[in-house]
Amino acid sequence: MTEMAYGASASETGDSGISEWWRTVDRLSIAAVLALFLIGMLLALAASPPLALENGLERFYYVKRQAIYGVLGLGVMIFLSTRSIKTVRRLAVLGFIAVLLGLMVLPWIGTDYGKGAVRWVSLGFGSIQPSEFIKPLFAVTAAWLLAASTDIGGPPGRMISFILMMVIVFLLISQPDYGQAALVLASWGTIFFVGGAPKKLIFTLAGLAVGGGYLAYVSVPHVARRIDGFLSADVDPLTQIGFATSAIQDGGLFGVGIGAGTVKWTLPDAHTDFIIAVAAEEFGLLFTLVIIALFMLLTMRSLLRLRREGDMFIRLTGVGLVTVLGAQALINLGVAVRLLPSKGMTLPFVSYGGSSLLAAGIMMGMLFAMTRKRPQGDMSELLGGGP
Repeated sequence: MTEMAYGASASETGDSGISEWWRTVDRLSIAAVLALFLIGMLLALAASPPLALENGLERFYYVKRQAIYGVLGLGVMIFLSTRSIKTVRRLAVLGFIAVLLGLMVLPWIGTDYGKGAVRWVSLGFGSIQPSEFIKPLFAVTAAWLLAASTDIGGPPGRMISFILMMVIVFLLISQPDYGQAALVLASWGTIFFVGGAPKKLIFTLAGLAVGGGYLAYVSVPHVARRIDGFLSADVDPLTQIGFATSAIQDGGLFGVGIGAGTVKWTLPDAHTDFIIAVAAEEFGLLFTLVIIALFMLLTMRSLLRLRREGDMFIRLTGVGLVTVLGAQALINLGVAVRLLPSKGMTLPFVSYGGSSLLAAGIMMGMLFAMTRKRPQGDMSELLGGGP
């Protein structure tokens, strides 16, 4: 009866046509995603030409690639958002299994592109980063396992999801990629908490995470350097954080003007991890506040819609995906303004990167599918008197 009252059965009936999808999807959130993509294209025009010229490529090489991957990501987003909950769940679980296997064999088939971390699989015409896709796909899979564990005779979903989470975190740390590992842990912890986990267990897991961070600090030199640099009162002007900090300060309220910024010529990751520094320098504080507001709109509207949802799987999945979106944006922005230790993390739909754009499209497509309006059911059906 509860499922019928909250429309869970309606979500399982099949995929939607365009007209039905348009009536039920959160159109304002879709507009926010499109705005972020267009902002990303604008910033790619500003930030990527110096890198293209340095690498001997055509001036707008990265701009064109971002446009292609962005359109593909938006297409995947629209496709997934029109699918039924059952279809999204099946695709996510199958995708999760495939990506998890990819992470497992990455040490043998992957490459580091000279960055010291084996995170990519070269495809000849491009590359793919499995860790970008594991985050949204695991969020859906973990939510499914936790929801199924509440059924009578259901599987031990909590234990299975915990084991999977630990395996993923171990694989990511082995690359090493502590940022993505933290996102996976954060999304799983949020899903676990919303699913009714005892607070004592949550605090225990948080303590283990802090202990793991300390262990990384004392045993991994580059982690220690980044944390020490973050805690230091002085900022080395020749580091990425130093360049980003100077660019943000120079931008002021309205920016130095389109094309007049200099950080894109000195910052290696200006078009990816530090894209917000380019935005702040050339377009100013007000422009960056618009970007932040768009991410806030996406997270808050999704959470408000999920509050009305009675199906546990949909609610847990939505919360997990929102956590990935919000935490990733928070980390990217926090690093750029030195509120967090330096960590490579793209800004969804804004930073350059094929895997990042496609994974963001998958994430938002599944989130929009979960937050669509659903019929509340017919009272005659609830009372057993329907046709």
